[in-house]
Amino acid sequence: MTRWKALPDELDPQVREFASRLRRLVDRGGLSVAALADRTGYSRTSWDRYLNGRLLAPKGAVVALAEVTGTDPAHLVTMWELAERAWSRSELRHDRTMEAIRVSRARAALPGPAPAPGASHATQSPPSPAQAEPRDAAAPGDAGGPPPAAPPAGGGDRARGRRRAVMFLAGLAGALVLIGAVFHVTGGNGGGKAAGAAKSPSPSVSTPQKLPPGVKCAGASCTGKDAESMGCSGDLVTTARSVTVGTALLEVRYSRTCGAAWGRITRAAQGDEVRVVAGGRQETGTITAAGDTIAYTPMIAVGDADRAKACATLASGRQGCTR
Repeated sequence: MTRWKALPDELDPQVREFASRLRRLVDRGGLSVAALADRTGYSRTSWDRYLNGRLLAPKGAVVALAEVTGTDPAHLVTMWELAERAWSRSELRHDRTMEAIRVSRARAALPGPAPAPGASHATQSPPSPAQAEPRDAAAPGDAGGPPPAAPPAGGGDRARGRRRAVMFLAGLAGALVLIGAVFHVTGGNGGGKAAGAAKSPSPSVSTPQKLPPGVKCAGASCTGKDAESMGCSGDLVTTARSVTVGTALLEVRYSRTCGAAWGRITRAAQGDEVRVVAGGRQETGTITAAGDTIAYTPMIAVGDADRAKACATLASGRQGCTR
């Protein structure tokens, strides 16, 4: 006798195949549902639902099952992705069906048309010809009676007016149900791209940029500041261009993360000066202490390192630039 219950008939074929695959893996591993829950971290109740097709297993549970049973998770995850799409399609069809049922019930709850003039309120059967004709239409002593009288003038217009009113109310009820469903799904924000755009402001210079840990500026906020103290040096900096001036090495240093460039001079001597020029702005650094060999300028914000140029003026009078 099999340990598994029959899978629900309404399951999508891909979901059915996936659930059957999970069952085979559990059987092959010789696991009870309790042992499976203990070794995967997902509850016994959850696994009972996953393996009996009442709920689609989440991706994490699928990967955990693969690890427990020594199965390659890649193939199992591919099967899960196909089943997940099929499950979503089934849920969408179910939601549409339930919505149609709710609309139908709302229309059925609306009041029907008023009874025709002369009809009996005590019976639903069609009135007899004698009942349908006006009481004052037959002459006394007439055996057969006159043919049925025509409805009163304007009666047809009133009936058509009632039908139009009923149809309008039915349409209004359906629209209200649909609006309620949309409000429930979207959480009242309209669900549209326009609402999303209103919630998520477009990037601008006033929107703070999320910076890596230790980085304290980006773009224009870096101009005039020290690269090292702002966290723009180290692994975040590259040498964009370099040139030798005398015995000194002149460089344009650039940090894409900070969006800024600066000049640096090494193998230099006291009195040597380095400048960086970009966008009509200039920053300068000088070696002032004896024995120092490195100097660098404050930063200038640039979107591209090619827009920055470094120049050096040595104490010996020699000059040079990176371009």
